[in-house]
Amino acid sequence: MVCLVLCGLPLFFLEVALGQFTGRSAMHTWSLCPLVKGLGGGMLIFCTGFVIYSTVICAWSLYYAFFSLRSVLPWTSCSNSWNTEACVTTVKHLNQVFSGVTNGSSHYNATTSNTSFVYEGLKNRSVTAAEEFWQHKALEITRGLEYLGPIKMELALCLLASWIVVFLCTIKGVRSVGKAVYVTATFPYIILIVLLIRGLTLPGGTDGALFYITPNFSKLLEIQVWLEACLQVFYSLGPAWGCIITMSSYNKFNTNCLRNAVFCTFVCEGTSMFAGLVIFSILGFMAHEADVPIMDVVSSGPGLGFVIYPEVLAQLPIPQLWSFIFFIMLIMLALDSIFSAAETCITAVTDEFRYLLKWRVLLTAAYCSVCFLAGLVMTTQGGVYVFQLLDWYLFSLFLIFCGCVECIVVSWVYGVDRFSDDIQMMIGRPAPLFFKITWCYVTPSMLLITLIFTFTQYEPPTYGQYVFPGYASSIGWCIAAVPMLPVGVMMVIAIYRAKGNIWQKIKTSLEPDAGWGPTNAFYRTCYLKKRKQPKSLRRVLMSSVSCRS
Repeated sequence: MVCLVLCGLPLFFLEVALGQFTGRSAMHTWSLCPLVKGLGGGMLIFCTGFVIYSTVICAWSLYYAFFSLRSVLPWTSCSNSWNTEACVTTVKHLNQVFSGVTNGSSHYNATTSNTSFVYEGLKNRSVTAAEEFWQHKALEITRGLEYLGPIKMELALCLLASWIVVFLCTIKGVRSVGKAVYVTATFPYIILIVLLIRGLTLPGGTDGALFYITPNFSKLLEIQVWLEACLQVFYSLGPAWGCIITMSSYNKFNTNCLRNAVFCTFVCEGTSMFAGLVIFSILGFMAHEADVPIMDVVSSGPGLGFVIYPEVLAQLPIPQLWSFIFFIMLIMLALDSIFSAAETCITAVTDEFRYLLKWRVLLTAAYCSVCFLAGLVMTTQGGVYVFQLLDWYLFSLFLIFCGCVECIVVSWVYGVDRFSDDIQMMIGRPAPLFFKITWCYVTPSMLLITLIFTFTQYEPPTYGQYVFPGYASSIGWCIAAVPMLPVGVMMVIAIYRAKGNIWQKIKTSLEPDAGWGPTNAFYRTCYLKKRKQPKSLRRVLMSSVSCRS
């Protein structure tokens, strides 16, 4: 909540106001400071990487949804061709097998079995049927990153189907996206409520929920907790992605963006906290079944959605129905974010090359096709290792860096009072003092500290108990650096194009260029007239009725 109020909300309001004021995409909004115009390009690269990454989750979910239609769920038994001698049907049997091994009463070949990916706290060599289905059937996972293996055709077809859905829902831009999210944004709430009720009625479910909401204040002294909280805000709200700027650019100029920012911020994070309650009620049940502490079954990443939940859903009445609905829900949750990220990239291109608007369908098809081909590498047998590298390196450094630069540029370079005047022109009131203080001091300080500790707390990537080879870190840092490249390139270009000596060039590149301001002709004329007025009259004119009617 601290990171949400002091970091997430200020950034969300800043980006909504920027997008609504200019009426342009993330690529062009940063004409308010040509020196950092590359932020827009970095956002587009980040969004492209995100949609490639997220559609793989859709493909996995679709794969599971198809298998959910079978008369017997394949992740509930150990009699399948992909199962090993280490397989146990449920997590409840893990400790039973472990006790048998330690007592010498069980004699399976431990050298051929697999170490549990999800239940890392359980030190035996047993693996649940759900995990073996995930590792050996769905992924057909190889030994490591250096052995990617062939493309798994079933996953490739599921990925293709996912991209076809994305194409159809973004074909007409924000109009078709807006209609699609009426379903994709509301249906998951129904499923989460049902899963929460079921989770709380399972043995140990209430223990898991209490574990989730019971504070451990000693953890506040650990910097890693604050790092995770800050990253959660970025994942949940989406600031610095470019999506907020792009979507708000479609708002009417006089929309109350302050009210919308506050409402959306707390609803969005509230949903995340509610989903956490659902998850921990299920984890409590898993811990009860395995007779271990809850911390021993806590998992994150793909193992949570594709190992733990399939096993729990298999214990519900009509498990095929619930499994199918759950994985359709996962697809919808992913599609929500994919729609906005894809629209951010396509809108940026059409804003730059206006003649492409009449070729919108072909442009969308080309974008989806390129991203589909790029995502095929993650449908190989070792593709999950590539997926993990993207997850490890792409979604932290750039977002924190971008958010910090946004605050500094708007508050100190463009000017917080000037930006507040722009907001007043839209909604009839200046930005509240709280936002001015957070934009200038609190938010950039928090993000800078987070960025520093992200480097100092760095750990090499892992997948379960697989440790990536040394060169994987080099690949990962290259992935993290790619969205940063446009920032440096555009800095050089902006300084090179400016006139005068080096200091004059830098000073010029810090001033808004000719393209800055509202795109609407009436409001742009109004804005330019006001900028020419003496400062003493400007604040009065900014709230004039004629410019807000």
